[in-house]
Amino acid sequence: MSGIAGLLNLDGSPVDGRLLARMSDYLRFRGPDGSGLHAIGNVGFAHTSLRLVEDAGARRDDQPLTLDGRRFIVADARIDARSELLAALRARGQAASVDAADAELILRAYCAWNDDCVTHLLGDFSFAIWDSLERRLFCARDQLGVKPFYYAQLGKTVVFSNTLECVRLHPAVSPDLNDAAIADFLLFGSNQDAATTTFRDVLRLPPAHSLSWSNGTTTRRRYWTLPIDEPISFKRADDYSDRFRELLGAAVSDRLRTRNVAVFMSGGMDSPTLAAIAASQLRHRPSGGTVHAMTSVYDRLIPDSERHYAGLVARHLDIPIHFDVRDDETSIADWEHVAVHTPEPVDNPPAFVAGTQFLQKMSAFARVFLYGEGPDNALRYEWRPYLSYLLAGRRLGPLIRALSSDLLMHPRVPLWSLVRQTIGARRQEKRWRQEYPGWLNGAFARACDCRGRWDAQQAPSSSRHPVRPLGHGGFVPSRWLPLFEVCDVQGALTATETRYPFLDLRLLRYMLALPAMPWCRNKLVMRRAMEHALPRAVIRRKKSSLHRSPDFARVKTSGLPALLPVPTLSRYVNAGKVPLAAGNVVELRAVLRPLGLNYWLQDLTAGDRKEIRDETAGHSGS
Repeated sequence: MSGIAGLLNLDGSPVDGRLLARMSDYLRFRGPDGSGLHAIGNVGFAHTSLRLVEDAGARRDDQPLTLDGRRFIVADARIDARSELLAALRARGQAASVDAADAELILRAYCAWNDDCVTHLLGDFSFAIWDSLERRLFCARDQLGVKPFYYAQLGKTVVFSNTLECVRLHPAVSPDLNDAAIADFLLFGSNQDAATTTFRDVLRLPPAHSLSWSNGTTTRRRYWTLPIDEPISFKRADDYSDRFRELLGAAVSDRLRTRNVAVFMSGGMDSPTLAAIAASQLRHRPSGGTVHAMTSVYDRLIPDSERHYAGLVARHLDIPIHFDVRDDETSIADWEHVAVHTPEPVDNPPAFVAGTQFLQKMSAFARVFLYGEGPDNALRYEWRPYLSYLLAGRRLGPLIRALSSDLLMHPRVPLWSLVRQTIGARRQEKRWRQEYPGWLNGAFARACDCRGRWDAQQAPSSSRHPVRPLGHGGFVPSRWLPLFEVCDVQGALTATETRYPFLDLRLLRYMLALPAMPWCRNKLVMRRAMEHALPRAVIRRKKSSLHRSPDFARVKTSGLPALLPVPTLSRYVNAGKVPLAAGNVVELRAVLRPLGLNYWLQDLTAGDRKEIRDETAGHSGS
């Protein structure tokens, strides 16, 4: 986690040094451990650092960085699989040391492979390189988009940052909003276009894309797509779980260049697996280290068993656990008493505040947090496409093995019950289906084709994967960027960073290539891999969903906040038609969006006056 920003004048005129310094000052909340500026001629870079690497001998990440006085880089990055990258760099004549900073590895990769450097990088990264030899600015973002990158091209000036509001500091950036992004927020809860933001002039570099400006030409290129791999086949059943644990171990290790780490831990399988792997690795290091578990619980509002099962895991692993008791957090009905500023609208400001406050408390124990998202998508049990694939290819042997192993390894749930589960899933899907909102401003809805957007979103997955269409199709940017960006903002506000080991590309590809039968059913591959590392009660526990929503429970008691529309809301919403009640969780989610937009618009007006356009800009957002 660090702050990066830059200016480039395409006409060759000198950059505004005062503006660059102001951008650097603004970014100090992202990087309290150091800062650097470099401005020469028509280009300028700014960087603020948050020190997360604690390995003995680790180099300071001083940026902007240059190796030859000709190429300069600013990066917010963690580069994984370092030994493999170092070997490839040395083969290209780039002599990097084993403790090289991540920015140095990226810059050497650029020197070795130019634009194709991104195809050699594994990890989470967002960076910009100025190549004075080519008079060229080259920027890139990691494959899944964990690290943000925002930019604006304002005539002959380019401004970029990993912080949206830092880009907005440029006086030429318009405060005008992007109606299409607001339409998506009101319809779906987040912007579905990975290339835009809520502000008209500020763009996002989509995941797995690079961007360059050279010789009067702007080039944006997609450099990676999630592959469609053939299902893997091993001779021994244990090989599947052994390989899973090996890849997960590498993913966790690459994210543990620190002595202390915290895990967002539930009582299920995913996050306890991360805690177990991390605890084992830290205990085997000479420098040691501690894993802290942090678990959100509701003891009164919606009593559940997460406290019990998470506690079992913590005792089994002998790690401290911190419970985030959220029964008494600010109710939705009282959110006018919550002062929160977010770069883009959120539908539940009190929940954002509560999460940020808990991260702030936990930052006393660790700056790096591990999040267990990923397996619910990558290990979806898609048995019907798998059987169809085997039948279509006349793969009789694998078909027999799939059916027999599925029955043998899951004796308590015979195959025929899957039909009932499928029917039940379809009923649940119908039950949770949202209705097109009738409170949209008619002219706005027509101008943005809101009905067309809505219908397109309801269409089945368009993934071309023959075996895992839902799993593979579940990794589109629109599904993951909202999570990454909220976690990035909260991390910036608390001097912490969230990392996602299950989304490591090596492990992700492996999970998507596993035969669905039997290995994806109830996440069998994970349960087999962890059967000696976690409590038996957790290994045997079936996945449970949260049947009751804490927000809905609060609303049933306290109601919704009054909608006191700001003048600009009428452009998007017919406030008189917004229901101030919700009969179920689905209706609550829908009605929170116009309320959340109204809250954000009100804050935006005050924020623009007080922060963005004022030379004494505050640091309350990312």
